Amino acid sequence: MTDASTKEDRTKEDRTKEDSALHPYPTGPTGPAAWLRDLLLGVRYAVSGGREGWVRTALTATGVGLGVALLMIAASVPSMMEKRHERGTARSVGVTGEFRNLKEKDAARGSGTLLYQEADTDFRDRPITGGLLRPDGPDAPLPPGVQRMPRAGEMVLSPALDRLLSSEEGKLLRDRFSAYRKTGIIADSGLIGPSELFYYAGSDRLSPATGAKRIERFGHEEPDIPMDPVLVVLTIMVCVVLLTPVGVFIATSVRFGGERRDRRLAALRLMGADLGMIRRIAAGEALGGSAIGLAVGAVFFLLLRENARDVAIRGTSVFPSDIIPSPALIALILLAVPACAVVVTLFALRGIAIEPLGVVRNAVPRRRRLWWRLLVPAAGAGLLLPLVGQEPGMYRDPLTTYRVAAGAVLLLTGVTVLLPWLVELFVARLRGGPLPWQLAVRRLQLHSGPAARAVSGVAVAVAGAIAVQMLFAGVRGNYETEPADTPSHSQLQASSSLKSAADVHGYAERVRAVPGVRSAVGYADRYIEVKGDAGKVSSMTIADCASLRELARLDSCKDGDVFLGRSDEDNHQKSFGAGTRIVVTPYDTSGKEARAYQWTIPSSARIVRTRPDPTGEHHDGVLVTPSVLKADAIPDIRSRLNIKTEPGDLDAIERVRNTLARIDPAVRVWRMGGVQKDENYAVIERGLLIGAVGTLTLIGTTMLVASLEQLRERKRLLAVLVAYGTRRRTLAWSVFWQTTIPVLLGMAVAVAGGLALGWIILKVVDGHVKDWWSFLPMAGAGAGVIAAVTLASLPPLLRMMRPEGLRTE
Repeated sequence: MTDASTKEDRTKEDRTKEDSALHPYPTGPTGPAAWLRDLLLGVRYAVSGGREGWVRTALTATGVGLGVALLMIAASVPSMMEKRHERGTARSVGVTGEFRNLKEKDAARGSGTLLYQEADTDFRDRPITGGLLRPDGPDAPLPPGVQRMPRAGEMVLSPALDRLLSSEEGKLLRDRFSAYRKTGIIADSGLIGPSELFYYAGSDRLSPATGAKRIERFGHEEPDIPMDPVLVVLTIMVCVVLLTPVGVFIATSVRFGGERRDRRLAALRLMGADLGMIRRIAAGEALGGSAIGLAVGAVFFLLLRENARDVAIRGTSVFPSDIIPSPALIALILLAVPACAVVVTLFALRGIAIEPLGVVRNAVPRRRRLWWRLLVPAAGAGLLLPLVGQEPGMYRDPLTTYRVAAGAVLLLTGVTVLLPWLVELFVARLRGGPLPWQLAVRRLQLHSGPAARAVSGVAVAVAGAIAVQMLFAGVRGNYETEPADTPSHSQLQASSSLKSAADVHGYAERVRAVPGVRSAVGYADRYIEVKGDAGKVSSMTIADCASLRELARLDSCKDGDVFLGRSDEDNHQKSFGAGTRIVVTPYDTSGKEARAYQWTIPSSARIVRTRPDPTGEHHDGVLVTPSVLKADAIPDIRSRLNIKTEPGDLDAIERVRNTLARIDPAVRVWRMGGVQKDENYAVIERGLLIGAVGTLTLIGTTMLVASLEQLRERKRLLAVLVAYGTRRRTLAWSVFWQTTIPVLLGMAVAVAGGLALGWIILKVVDGHVKDWWSFLPMAGAGAGVIAAVTLASLPPLLRMMRPEGLRTE
């Protein structure tokens, strides 16, 4: 060994001794082990720290938990829809009655078949669905959820319908079901949802002639019809609008208690922790709080799930067993929520200098940069604008679906990132004013971040809701139709299979005798065609003279007359003149008894001008009195009733339904003047309503938690100000203005962002803006939620101003 190497070894030994003298304690683990140690230390701080630490963690866990619970409910939507569809399919028998497809063969009669006919009705505009049963033998199939086949005069009910019939509200409805005796309750397996009004009743009056269908089993799978491309976009927008605010609220919740956390980190810096350790400890604390939030969210979800049976929104409800989150989505939530908490926490530390002697929050205020905030909505517009003018079918492509969703999310996120910059820019220019105003403005000038974050979730929700409302309004005409010339909802129309022409007259007479009925027009009708020329089609209306006078201008009328109806607007019926041979072809031509009915219009037929019936329809064609032909021999002929009741008399409408139900339980009664909606469109609209209720509830609850957290952190300051003589009213007004200023700015950004997103999406689906003022209800709802939260935070504010707030630990 050389002298040089010996000297070097001695130098290293001396340095080791010096380091040992300076650092008498071990330096601890390094590398991944040190990272794990720092993360665990942060988790420990999340679950310790005395009462203040537990309050901070509880607030974070509550905010995160509410968001997680809503995300888990959203993750259960596929299961809810699938379960409801399965139960609906399991009890389906296909279409029966007037609109059934008669080319579909009925089962051959046997001991294992039964006759089934729909017998739906309404009560106070609430639909009541049901079916009439008549078994052909002892082995007839039982409907799902039914223990025993109801005999003639018996019925089984859903629990919701049973409660309605037993209540005071259902007094009029009981008369409609008075012909049946309740013998059981339908189990959950036979119902779409717990609030569904459904029943089965036994009847010995059913036959194929009445429109009943013979089946050998329940369970009719409807063909899968692809959803309209525009509705695909509408569905995507609803999901984005409902879920984006949830992510914003979770990001806001993990920042609760930020000021106290930063002071604790400064103390750790004083003890020797470097900046890397500080960030890892903060990340660990965020992980701990988010983990507790996941557990709290699971508890909230289970509580909501357990009570789901008692919640119904517009008649829609679900069974608790339907609410099963998708495993893949649950895994995504478990990974995304902690990751979001860590990213948000590290991002929050970006503008804070945590030093051993304290925390400096941008001592020299640094203006927020605008350029990157504009990039977010610009990227969203860049994804959506190229889709304008594309083929509608492309929206079923998964890649395009993700593109639309990503573009909408980026545009809505742009509202969140622009709001803090706008609040800072606005409050920096405010000067003077009353003392509460100055206190509020000065607070916002020093630290506007928490106020902007509290409002950002509401702004995102309002912006998304405005966009969806514009989209709904722009495409509504394609999926909603309203009957023309129907002045009020006091007009009804009824339809059933015709037994004889005399029955139609009897139906009308009995309905006219119902209190509250102004008039009732009864007739039978059927499409007819010229023999040998199937392209010439008209209609035949059979009614007595009293009813025909309601449908046409008649100088005279007696039984045996025939008229040729012509409207003032249309003379296309001229081919159906006197001497024309007409033919009525059965809808189902496969049966042995399926024979066409032929008849010649007599030479005595007179031309008359028709007038509109209560539905606004003109009965052009052949008008016949009952004795001219045998109406019950005409295949597939239907009886009709057009009824007018006293406007506003809802009981008269129900009395009419009761009267017709006693005549024939299968009579279907429609209330005219309502809006008819596409089924998929109605489902999406209902889903938006249900989701909006949940989102607004989350908004209000989370904002209240955030407000309480901000007040708690300023408790000592408020108490000191009161102790020095500041009036409580002054402080209360200052808190109000601190909330109001960001709210007004947030609503302005939300309206602008929502209108921009709605306009772009309408262009994508080739729609047009129908109402530029559709934002007013949603902006008002958002402002109302914030006002309610502000009022709810006043009692805690007053308590925090007491002298007890001066105490410290």
